[in-house]
Amino acid sequence: MPECELLAHLVAGYPDWEGSRQAALALAAGGAGALEVQFPFSDPSADGPRIERACHAALAAGFKVEDGFRLVGELTRSLPVPLFIMTYASLIAARGAADFAGRAAAAGAWGLIVPDLPPDYDEGLFAAGRKAGLTVAPVLAPGISDARLELLRSLEPEYAYTALRLGITGGRTTLDAASLAHLDRAAGLGAKIIAGFGVRTREQFLALSGRAWAAAVGSHFLARLEEAGGDPTALRRAAAELRGTLSPAASIPAGR
Repeated sequence: MPECELLAHLVAGYPDWEGSRQAALALAAGGAGALEVQFPFSDPSADGPRIERACHAALAAGFKVEDGFRLVGELTRSLPVPLFIMTYASLIAARGAADFAGRAAAAGAWGLIVPDLPPDYDEGLFAAGRKAGLTVAPVLAPGISDARLELLRSLEPEYAYTALRLGITGGRTTLDAASLAHLDRAAGLGAKIIAGFGVRTREQFLALSGRAWAAAVGSHFLARLEEAGGDPTALRRAAAELRGTLSPAASIPAGR
């Protein structure tokens, strides 16, 4: 097995609340070693078109932040894998960082990933996370300056999310010498590195082995879910294919 976890991204409330719960169970059954549950926001800054469509659909169906915490609580009681909540600054600011971190911890979340709350403009999130016993993973972009990297290092983060390229999620990513060098720089934080943005193939997954604690995959799974008409079995298969535990042609039983 590759020395890299699969961190599977899903959108809370998409295709509906129960559908997102079933999606998480299917991804874990397919071999995901961690989950990233996104709380939908109407104006995301880092999401590609597939994730943005899923977020808008969930919001249009009435998703509320409390629904997200309820889903996280259900999943952490059902699954023995770390679960991260991913969202945007507006949802944190609306509730207050301490309240949001406290609710996330109470629901059993392992940590938070908030791309638009850097540590020097974080609304108190990093301190609130520490107080609540949550890890808050800073987000690193390619080309990060040495000064910014040193600031992040001073936080002594347990996890850090590293974008493999600039732009938004879902686009094609080439793991070239520059992106691998970026991962090697990020390793200087001493944190467990989550690498994402455009990971969709077994070859990419293997290339991250030894350089990242986990590969984050989201748009790829949403595409498979759309192709399957919402059938979570497709997610179980897709996760197993990335992990190398299932050939693309193999059959797989339906999840619960």
